[in-house]
Amino acid sequence: MPSDDLAARKRRHLDVCLTGPVGYTTRTTGFERYDLPYAALPESDLDSVDTGARFLGKRLRAPLLIGAMTGGAERAATINRNLAIAAQRLGVGMMLGSQRVMLAHPEARASFEVRDVAPDVLLIGNLGAAQLVAGYGVDEARRAVAEVGADALAIHVNPLQEALQEGGDVRWRGVRARLAAVVPEVGAPVLLKEVGHGLTGAIARSVAAVGFAAVDVAGAGGTSWARVEELVRYGSVRRLELVEWGIPTAEALVEVRGALPGTPLVASGGVRTGLDVAKAIALGASVAAIARPLLAPALESADAVEAVLAGVIEELRVAMHLMGVADLSALATTRLRPRVG
Repeated sequence: MPSDDLAARKRRHLDVCLTGPVGYTTRTTGFERYDLPYAALPESDLDSVDTGARFLGKRLRAPLLIGAMTGGAERAATINRNLAIAAQRLGVGMMLGSQRVMLAHPEARASFEVRDVAPDVLLIGNLGAAQLVAGYGVDEARRAVAEVGADALAIHVNPLQEALQEGGDVRWRGVRARLAAVVPEVGAPVLLKEVGHGLTGAIARSVAAVGFAAVDVAGAGGTSWARVEELVRYGSVRRLELVEWGIPTAEALVEVRGALPGTPLVASGGVRTGLDVAKAIALGASVAAIARPLLAPALESADAVEAVLAGVIEELRVAMHLMGVADLSALATTRLRPRVG
């Protein structure tokens, strides 16, 4: 298994995310600043609303991904398999947690292997951009995809989290050059994603020529991974302003959509309801991702995960019906109403 220090940190990550105050307290997603237009005469039938989407070449029955969470730790195999089973049942996608531990410790690979229970899902692998700066390259990126049968690879950027993590990766100079060298050679679609502190339009524009197939804005308002690292390291939050830093999800989504008008976007970071998903699509996302609300259910059973996600999907369907939109293409052209007061 992974080294004692790495295994202990991953256990603490899970424990803190399950029981600790890891959410932002002074910053919100920004979705609450918008209202969906309510149509009292919707000219729609609820049963005929189509929530189907295409993302990275795969058909999804709803515009949802299970967000990246864990791997390589005790309980990780249970969590990932229950998530994958639910994804298979509902026809949504799934992103794995960081596979760095799997590449360094092959015995940890089993905790990431879910294809046997989810043969049809859009499965997205995951590596850190900091590892590319530290020496990982095309071979490791291809392994992250091939060894778990993934359809695509996310490369996550998390400089704030790493800066607050004990022994974190703090050397980021040259990261854009490494992305430009690796991404085109992976042989599978590659996503750029933050982990919950958001991307600006300027940052997205700076890597527009790299060749990313999609961008996950992963904004502030849900889980603060800087806060998680403070709790893991000290048992309390010592640097409140740092752990609350980030671009709200809705703001990041609008900025990145403006910067990369033709690139598919993932909205994540505090997405909790079907109405959040609907607002994200209207603001320019192709799909939305949900992570921490599924963590405790994933320790319980696939049925528990399915129940949470099915509720979100049903909320989305009802919202679309009561907006009078029949499918996601119509939802994507909907103008949201700024909330007053």
